[in-house]
Amino acid sequence: MRDEAWSGDVGPENAAWLATESRTARLAREYRPVDLGGGRIRYSARALDAARELGEEEDGFFTDDADGLRVWIGESAFELERED
Repeated sequence: MRDEAWSGDVGPENAAWLATESRTARLAREYRPVDLGGGRIRYSARALDAARELGEEEDGFFTDDADGLRVWIGESAFELERED
């Protein structure tokens, strides 16, 4: 499971913000989301675990329910899919 990663399209501004300004962006490298360019973001298993610690009031928090795994920024949710 530690080699798993999830990625999705969140838009260029959101991807840059998540990778450089979010609370998890200030953690050690293995716990940070990665801006893949083109508006895409990637979370390793460790980065996802760290982001799950964020509260609902913080941008970058996650929900994982019947609608799938989603990262929230403001009122917008962006779906992430497991990479093969």
